[in-house]
Amino acid sequence: MRVLLINGSPHPDGNTSEALAEVARVLEREGVETETLWIGTKPVQGCIGCYKCAELGRCVFQDELYEAAREAVGRADALVIGSPVYYAGPSGSLCALLDRLFYSSGKLLMYKPAASVVCCRRGGASATFDRLNKYYTILSMPVVSSQYWNSVHGRAKGEARYDAEGLQTMRTLGRNMAWLLKSIHNPESPVHPAPEARQATNFIRNDHE
Repeated sequence: MRVLLINGSPHPDGNTSEALAEVARVLEREGVETETLWIGTKPVQGCIGCYKCAELGRCVFQDELYEAAREAVGRADALVIGSPVYYAGPSGSLCALLDRLFYSSGKLLMYKPAASVVCCRRGGASATFDRLNKYYTILSMPVVSSQYWNSVHGRAKGEARYDAEGLQTMRTLGRNMAWLLKSIHNPESPVHPAPEARQATNFIRNDHE
């Protein structure tokens, strides 16, 4: 079993990294392998709504970050996405990547347990947490919970280490993720429910055509 942790912060070893590392430590102790992907600081191509992914089965843009994320998602059994809070939302670079990844690679993500982790100085954590969870709930991905909303507080590098409740929330998240993965991979557990045929309702009709 493997969990992919995506660090959506421009800082590779900042407070978001601290939070994700706390989750990873618990997962490793529970016998679950982890892999961390940092999105880096280079500009990230956003989705342009060309719908070529429906034809190609992947995003039409083949930049290195997207390729790495797609491959890592394919290897993983579960996903944890972490982001700092910018104006009560996730980092723009992270959302640019996730928009493309989730829209073009849904088959690699469906039914995999997932969780979000956010880090803020003071406020905006709940709105950011809600925004990230929306990626999961459109692809039948079980959202793993904790004892509180998955947030830690800290602005300067290393301050998250002093948020005792936040770190405990991360550890609880790690244990819950490990428990769910072990339950899913138990051969006696039921398989995921069969999906219905997709129905898309468009609110603009072209009856004149």
